[in-house]
Amino acid sequence: MTIEATATDLQAFTENWQEWYQAQEARLAAPHGFLAITGLHWLDEQPQRFPDAPGAWRTGSDGVVVDLDEGEELVVDGTPVHGEYRFGVLPERGGVDAVWGDAVIEVAKRGGSDVVRPRHPDAPLRTAFTGTPAYAPDPSWAVTGRYVPFDEPRPTTVGAAVEGLEHVYDAPGRVEFELGGRQLSLTAFPGHGAGRLLVLFTDATSGVTTYAANRALALDPPAADGTVVLDFNRAANLPCAYTDLATCPLPPAENRLPVAIEAGQKIPRERGGS
Repeated sequence: MTIEATATDLQAFTENWQEWYQAQEARLAAPHGFLAITGLHWLDEQPQRFPDAPGAWRTGSDGVVVDLDEGEELVVDGTPVHGEYRFGVLPERGGVDAVWGDAVIEVAKRGGSDVVRPRHPDAPLRTAFTGTPAYAPDPSWAVTGRYVPFDEPRPTTVGAAVEGLEHVYDAPGRVEFELGGRQLSLTAFPGHGAGRLLVLFTDATSGVTTYAANRALALDPPAADGTVVLDFNRAANLPCAYTDLATCPLPPAENRLPVAIEAGQKIPRERGGS
């Protein structure tokens, strides 16, 4: 390969990474993205009112209910609702977004509990956001591994950014790879999209240059022979890296890598990064 061809490949690699990075930032800082969250409210059977959402909220065996006062309105699936509105029983990691003026009121279930999580475009965390520090993209951090499916998915319980909360995922398999002459593996969870995988991990940079609790790496569906690419340049922060109002899962114990992954997103400025 000529030097010119190598430079062209590096430029294309860098441009692809920049597109990924900008998309990550755009989702995070969208008008109703995670930086717009103003509260994480846990529901129980007693009606509660919150300063950043309309109505009195409660939950029980029949699911989430809001009682809206006269003059209060939510828009659910394009339909204005008034008075008592029943969201019903929500699935784990599922939810409904109800519109309130220029805000969105997220109603969701996390770790077996129902929550209300309002998102306001003028939230200070969002309006002050200046971007996430990251390592410069380097093709050497894109490594080829092998996906090894389990005989059947393994229920895997992990902790969460919120103390006392747990998440359970059905892990379909693990990814084996080599880095710096060391044989490593990561338990994989289902990703977003058919066949895609997600790995949560920490490494020797965690708490030093990268966020201490976790980073996430999305993987494309493995090839027929199990080959899969782990591009650690795309190791991304989860929302809990920016805000305490997130319920992000922590990596399983076996995904604490004993090497320094000096690639991907770093500690956010909101947490003292630079």
